[in-house]
Formats: sequence, structure tokens, C-alpha cells
Amino acid sequence: MSASSDVGYHAQRQARWHYGEAVFWLVVLACGFLFPSRYLIMTDILRLALFAISLDLILGYAGIVSLGHAAFFGVGAYAAGLLALHGIINEPVLALIAAGLAAMVLGFATSFLVIRGVDLTRLMVTLGIALLLEALAERFSNITGGTDGLQGIEMQPILGEIPFDMFGKAGFFYSLAVLFVLFLLARRIVHSPFGLSLRAIKNNPLRAAAIGIPVNRRLVAIYTLAAFYAGIAGALFTQTTAIASLDVFAFDRSADLMLVLVIGGTGYLYGGLIGAVIFRMLQEVFSTITPQYWQFWIGLVLVVIVLVGRQRLHYGVLFLPNLLIKQIAGRKAVVTVPESDA
Repeated sequence: MSASSDVGYHAQRQARWHYGEAVFWLVVLACGFLFPSRYLIMTDILRLALFAISLDLILGYAGIVSLGHAAFFGVGAYAAGLLALHGIINEPVLALIAAGLAAMVLGFATSFLVIRGVDLTRLMVTLGIALLLEALAERFSNITGGTDGLQGIEMQPILGEIPFDMFGKAGFFYSLAVLFVLFLLARRIVHSPFGLSLRAIKNNPLRAAAIGIPVNRRLVAIYTLAAFYAGIAGALFTQTTAIASLDVFAFDRSADLMLVLVIGGTGYLYGGLIGAVIFRMLQEVFSTITPQYWQFWIGLVLVVIVLVGRQRLHYGVLFLPNLLIKQIAGRKAVVTVPESDA
């Protein structure tokens, strides 16, 4: 078997669906029927998961670090809110797509600034863009509502048939459908030749350029796509909560996203999904036990993960979840003991 055919076989194998993936999505769907009183927090997890996927596309696959990903989330949130508030696009799905396209335009316009620098420069540029947009949103309060946010947002029925309800049931299944469709698209992209070229760029951009991969064009493309995903997540936030305020641009939102990927891992899409569930559950549990100090306990968990190491922690404490995560990710379900522990 030649090297090229071996790579092609490996890529096809990774792209196949595994039974662990089907189980994962069936469990998520079942949660909508088993926990009817928890629709709001489950919808929040779905939005965060989609937002995490958007960052994983650039961080886990292209190596672009961002601390201002909330910029695209905020643009999508305000775009959806303004479209609904002024009756420009009344149908939520069409408004969702329009909001994602607005964020995508911003992502394309700013991508040329981001790809020019290295990690530290990219951190500062992305953070600066988010802070600039937050300042502009506060400055033009006649459009955005300023610190009060957009008032009086009323969402029309989904596809003209399914109205949003106060219990959040419609919002949950609507968000789940959007997440699943966009996940399928992202999964197809990362397992395509385009996705493989992104991995090559992340590993060694100079070598990737030497073998003919258009590095800058690839980075611009994935950054623009990630902005689209983040804009969709922001639009879902506005549509399912009927709120759009300045905190959609806040640094805390981008920082939480990084924490989600620290917990779940990067470079296999499901890391964002699993990390979103764990992060929100930790937040819920710790805020219930100690409302004033829940951030301390989440910080402690993250410190333990970083110091102990995810693989070592999974082997010693979370053996079965580690097998499940690896199976879901399409990797070989083999757990090795670190050499230092052997």
C-alpha cells in the first residue's frame, strides 16, 4: 500500500460513524424527554457546545488561538435581535442564517489581521476586536439599546409552525436540530482533504507551504467558517432568550469558551460538546452548594486538570469516561499508563 493510499484509507476510516457517536446523540435527544424541567439549562449547554465547536475549528484544527471569539457571538446575537425587533426577517431559521452570515462577513474582514501574527499577537488582535465591538455597541445605544440591551424582542414561530414556549421545550429541540446539522457539516469538513490540510498547517506551516498548501487562504477560510458558527450560536442565544445585551461581547464569554475546551479537549469536535456539558454542570452544582465561591471551585478543577494531566486523570479516576470519549472521537479505545507511573 502506497503512502498516499494509506493516508486516504486512514482519513476514510476516521470519517466513518462509530456506534459511540450514535449513542451520544441518542442520549442527548433522550434528555429532552427525560428532563422536561431542565429545558433552559440544557438549551444553554447546546448553545455553548455550538460556540465551542466554532472555536475548536480554528484552535484544534488550525492552531489559531483566540480570546475574542465573543465578537462573532455578539454580532450574531444582535443581528438576530435587530432582525426580529424591526420585522426585517420574521422567520427564525432565515434570521438565524442571516445572523450567521453577518458574523461571517466580520470574520472574513478580520481574518487578514489574525493570520499575520503568531500566538501572542493573535490573542491581542482577537481580544481587541471583541473589546472594540463592545465599545461600539455601547456607543451606538440608539441601535443596540446600550446597557439595557434590545427590548421587546418577540420571536415568530419556527418555520411558521412551532411557537417558542415559556418552558423552553421548542427552544431546546430547535437548538438541538441546529447543533446537529452544523456538527454534521463540521465533521464532514474536518475529515475532508481541506481538514487534513488544516492539520498539516497546524503541525508545521512552513512544511505545509513547501508542499503546495495555500496556508493563508486555508486559515482565512476556516476562520471565516468559525465566525459563521459563532454567529449562529449568538443568534440562538437571542432567539431562545429574547435578549441581546452588551454582555454578549464580554471577555468572560470568550474565557469560558477556552475553559470548555481545556476540559473537553481540542481537535476532535466532541471535546467542545463534552466540555460544555461538564462545564455547565460544574457551574450548576458549585453555584448551588456555594453561591459566592463557585468560581473558585471551577478554577480548582481546572488547575487539577492542568497539573495532573487529562490522560493521567482519566486513567486514575475516569477510566470508563475516557474509553467512551475515545470511542466517540473515533480513536482507538486504548488507555496507556504514563511512563512516569509505570
